[in-house]
Amino acid sequence: MRQRVCKLQSVEDALRIYYTTPELTAEDIRTLFGNVSSGTLTNLKKPVFEKMREGKYFCCTRYAVNTKIAFEVWGIDVADLEARYKKFKKIFGDSAKM
Repeated sequence: MRQRVCKLQSVEDALRIYYTTPELTAEDIRTLFGNVSSGTLTNLKKPVFEKMREGKYFCCTRYAVNTKIAFEVWGIDVADLEARYKKFKKIFGDSAKM
């Protein structure tokens, strides 16, 4: 079954969250995808929880999901984002916003 994933709000925020936050809360997910509804949050987290159970990963917070697994499940390629971000900064300069 294919899962629909929301559009990232900011590449900078996505990279910052990936590298600084080991567990994603609802607030982090809303930073990634915008002000999504609680139903959308549940739909985004459900397949991540399933993959975490399969791999026997557990989070400190009951409602948080593992960042690395979440990005993997949602199809967010961090290496590709980094490469695009670096190229964007090279072309448009450090002060440019994506």
